[in-house]
Amino acid sequence: MTTYSGPARLILVGGTQVSGMASLSTNQRGGINGWSGTFRPDQISAEIQNASDGLYLELPYDQIGAVAVTGIRKLLATQILMSLTGSGPAPF
Repeated sequence: MTTYSGPARLILVGGTQVSGMASLSTNQRGGINGWSGTFRPDQISAEIQNASDGLYLELPYDQIGAVAVTGIRKLLATQILMSLTGSGPAPF
């Protein structure tokens, strides 16, 4: 299993880029390769709370992977934690 924790940018369908912190790992169970994790945006907006699929996660050094939001959990009044599932090769 490979992991990544650190800064990232979520790129929304309209091209808006949202900075935050990501915690990602690869899943290699039963011959199924994939990756998933969480993203905590620095700031929240209606646009990011309504995001679902067709998104990209950009890591440092221009590594980009396609992601879909599988859940959103409120942490504090001003913070949310987004659960993500990646498709294609992991960008880390």
